[in-house]
Amino acid sequence: MNIQIKNGRVIDPAKQTEVQQDVFVAEGKIVALGNAPAGFSAGRVIDASGLIVAPGLVDLSARLREPGFEYRATLESEMQAAMAGGVTSLACPPDTDPALDEPGLVEMLCFRAKNLNCAHVYPVGALTEKLEGRRITEMAELVEAGCVAFSQANTPIADTQVLMRAMQYAATFDFRVWLQPIDPHLSKGGVAHDGVVSSRLGLAGIPVEAETIAIETYLRLARRVGAKLHITRISSADALTSIERARAEGLDVTCDIAAHHLHLCEHDIGYFDPQCRVVPPLRSDRDRAVLRAALADGRINAVCSDHTPVDDDGKQVPFSDAEIGMTGLELLLPLIVKWAQEDKIPLVQALGVITNKAAGIMGITKGGHLGVGARADVCIFDADAERVLTRETLRSQGKNTPFLGLPLPGVVRYTMVEGRVMYEG
Repeated sequence: MNIQIKNGRVIDPAKQTEVQQDVFVAEGKIVALGNAPAGFSAGRVIDASGLIVAPGLVDLSARLREPGFEYRATLESEMQAAMAGGVTSLACPPDTDPALDEPGLVEMLCFRAKNLNCAHVYPVGALTEKLEGRRITEMAELVEAGCVAFSQANTPIADTQVLMRAMQYAATFDFRVWLQPIDPHLSKGGVAHDGVVSSRLGLAGIPVEAETIAIETYLRLARRVGAKLHITRISSADALTSIERARAEGLDVTCDIAAHHLHLCEHDIGYFDPQCRVVPPLRSDRDRAVLRAALADGRINAVCSDHTPVDDDGKQVPFSDAEIGMTGLELLLPLIVKWAQEDKIPLVQALGVITNKAAGIMGITKGGHLGVGARADVCIFDADAERVLTRETLRSQGKNTPFLGLPLPGVVRYTMVEGRVMYEG
């Protein structure tokens, strides 16, 4: 169906443009901006007056819980959550059950996702078999099956020789390596940031050094073997310092943070709120301030939801026993808009970290922008409207978030995937 989106404020971070103009969609692609192409006849007209027309969001980390964890969420429920959040492309980490370490598993996930006709799913393959850190996976076969990068998710490789060989393999074929910085020894047994709050509450701490030591290891190995390195979910000012130092020395390395780290810190644990049990842990308010500033000036490249749906049984337990993670697919846009409003960041800049910049890290060119000829993945939202987040409003099967009950800006009105309207709210 041909669609005309009229009267919207079109923001394309890839071109750094913000213009009120019409968008014309045909055969799943954007065919014109501003004026209709010759012979164009709209089968549907969407009036976007007072709304933002932006590229569909690109999420670098969203756990869909299939295969293996369907009791926490299903592919169907999380695809609906993605549509409600304006997310049209997402990367799925390999920590499923079984892990995404075989081509057949990757192909099955891609097939299931494609049949749902919702968000584009890009699997991230396991760097080692079963994520055990012992044997390297057949990365070339996994790429053929659909993987866009390789990761250990939240499971670090303790044997640095295995890590170096895995990075060498990836570098040989120019595959992307995404590593979350966790030192397995310094983080062992920890459940919260090693700071004043964990000391007061008697919780086992995870020091910042668990992050920085891992980062320094990754950077040195990447420099030695020439790996294309992306460091995921940094949480501290010291981690950023290490990355900046490596960049100054000529190393090409990118990094991202989770959206909740822009707004929460160790004090939000309150009195043992299990919804705040995440990895990496919520750090100090100073760390949060540094990360917000670094995102604004481009030192941090992208933001992800780190979407991790957990059932109620996994969270209604003491803090130290709680399952790790927050739901986030439907919060990615509101938390970015909230950050932009609070820090007075122009939307054309703020949206870049969840559209074109994230797409660049993932290595996709068809999404993340609104150029003529691009895939018509579009998010139309009201930046000024607020919606109180409740369990009922969340489409995700996971209701695990400390933001419940709070009004959040940035309400998605329409989500389009390849020219099809998949969500209206």
